[in-house]
Amino acid sequence: MNAAWWYALIVAVAAGAVQSGTSVLYATLGETLSERAGVVNLGTEGCMLAGALGGYAICAETGSPWVGVLAGAAAGALLAAVHAVLVLHRGANQLASGLVVLFLALGVTALFGGAYGEGAKTHFAPLQQYWIPVLKDIPVLGPVLFRHDPLTYLSFVAAFGLWALLFRSRWGLLVRAAGERAGVLDAYGHSARRVRYLAVTGGGALAGIGGAQLSVAYTQVWHENMTGGRGFVAVALVIFAAWHPLRAIGGAYLYGAALALSPALQARGVTLNQYLFDALPYVVTVVALVLLSRWRAHTAPEELSRVFDMTPAR
Repeated sequence: MNAAWWYALIVAVAAGAVQSGTSVLYATLGETLSERAGVVNLGTEGCMLAGALGGYAICAETGSPWVGVLAGAAAGALLAAVHAVLVLHRGANQLASGLVVLFLALGVTALFGGAYGEGAKTHFAPLQQYWIPVLKDIPVLGPVLFRHDPLTYLSFVAAFGLWALLFRSRWGLLVRAAGERAGVLDAYGHSARRVRYLAVTGGGALAGIGGAQLSVAYTQVWHENMTGGRGFVAVALVIFAAWHPLRAIGGAYLYGAALALSPALQARGVTLNQYLFDALPYVVTVVALVLLSRWRAHTAPEELSRVFDMTPAR
């Protein structure tokens, strides 16, 4: 194991971190938007799953991956809207409602996804045509940042765009006010409920895009429950990122690196315990939360405390 071997391993894991972490990044951004408005959506996993099937199925039917991505976003937004109605209109408990949305997605995708288990093709392949000329040949940075599918490049824009929306726009101020002092927002003539509806639905759309990226671009297959807990990881990474879109990039890629480590080692002939490496991404997430949860706690939007005192969201 000389220097060249370690260099190749590090580059492979870093590139894999971006590839594997992109779907989680979208979901984390979506949950960040929702929680900034004061609503937790444990159904993010379900929104991703609906987006994965919606994107893959519509891509297979229309032959257009971009139409598939839009369908994935719509599917994720629709499920998140169900959560928003239950929580904001009917006063349901946020945690219970999120789990209901998740189980709904599991059932619906299992019912309608069987026809797309094999044979459907996506049009984001071959991915080499989306590599960025000149930049792709830069040592280290080229394979890590510039040899990906279009949705990965768009995730960079989405992270910075959400940061600008939350912290550099009037609407972002309304979202943050809904998550900190909803009563004050109402007193100034703005509907905190309306802002939360938009934030939760928009967050679901982002999670749906993450699911579509997973099925249409990254794996290019559909199978039942293919998200494998990524939505729950995204909810956890919101805490890791202290409810900040740009920090979410680091959390998503940390999870992606843990996913990418095993195949990178196997490709280089390293014998390993596969079960241990399958658990590694989730162990990394838990450890990161344990180390950072006390430090991050004071940065949480104040209205999120309603999740724990069981007061219905307004």
